[in-house]
Amino acid sequence: MSTSGTDRLTRTTVFAPRLDALLRDHRGGDVFRLDADTMGVAGHDLTDRILAARPATERERPTFKPLHGRSIPRTEASTVMQAIGRDVRAALKKPAPRGVDLSGEWPHVGHVYLRDLILGADPYRLRILMDRTLELTPKLTWTVIATGAALPGRLRPGAPVTSIAGLTANAKNYSDRRYAMGMYRRAAAPVCFTVSTLVANAYWLGAPFDDGTPNEPILYESMRLLPPSWNILRNASPEYPALDARIGAGDDVLLLPLLSHRAPALWDDPEEFRPERWATLDPDDLPGYLPFGHASERCWGRHMVMPLAGMLLDAMRAADLTVDPAQTSAKVPLAGLLGVDKVRLVRESGAGHR
Repeated sequence: MSTSGTDRLTRTTVFAPRLDALLRDHRGGDVFRLDADTMGVAGHDLTDRILAARPATERERPTFKPLHGRSIPRTEASTVMQAIGRDVRAALKKPAPRGVDLSGEWPHVGHVYLRDLILGADPYRLRILMDRTLELTPKLTWTVIATGAALPGRLRPGAPVTSIAGLTANAKNYSDRRYAMGMYRRAAAPVCFTVSTLVANAYWLGAPFDDGTPNEPILYESMRLLPPSWNILRNASPEYPALDARIGAGDDVLLLPLLSHRAPALWDDPEEFRPERWATLDPDDLPGYLPFGHASERCWGRHMVMPLAGMLLDAMRAADLTVDPAQTSAKVPLAGLLGVDKVRLVRESGAGHR
């Protein structure tokens, strides 16, 4: 169904106070102090030079930072990435989600669908680690992991489960099981969280979509306005003052795609949702555009996120889903993964009826 963008003009995106302050006070800025020992950087040239100056340390890597005090070597990280990658490819080979009702409150609906699609064969003690409520506090997450690791019985090698679950089968004792379950959540949860949030963002920002607009430009544009990684932390390092004298020797650096993605110097109509702009832009070679991190160290999940999000968008667009016209605002909480919360999606024929 071809429609205009009039409906989305009535929607208000309400950012958490800290995010709103960044957008209000520093949009278009280059380098600025955020607190006594943290500098914010939004300028695309300096951002590029900082990220190229040295590799991320193990504590700066979001997924593979130390777990229970144990370092995660890159060989292990690679094994984990390959396992969840096999599981995502297997899920993408399954029949398209026809007949599945994807209306309701997003990103929750999408998260549950993806969890079951990708990880449905896994035992409950693992699948429960995908529950979105565990995002409330790390303590709650580790309580659930500790409880599951202490339960009798364990997964046997060769069990008919996902590849990522299979990595937990070699855990020989409680400590190893707890670590393996932590790695399961670290690898699998971001895929479900990121894809469902990205699709919810796309619908909130851009639905109803014109029939002639492909999925990829819609996703690139939604990641511009609501980048999955809205900030990238680099701890104080001697390379950074050498790049810019405004950065002190003891300053951490918070790089802010949230701002560079809306910089007036880089984008025409930076506040507007315009997927058509991507007809002539290369998302992998575009100054200041970092939805999946820097070219020197891209997010490991990018090649899973885009196909899964495209699959969901195909199904949802075919079902004529749109944002409930009765919903005129949505909040963007302060979280590591930037996204709108509680977006109500309905079939266009049922819009306004709840």
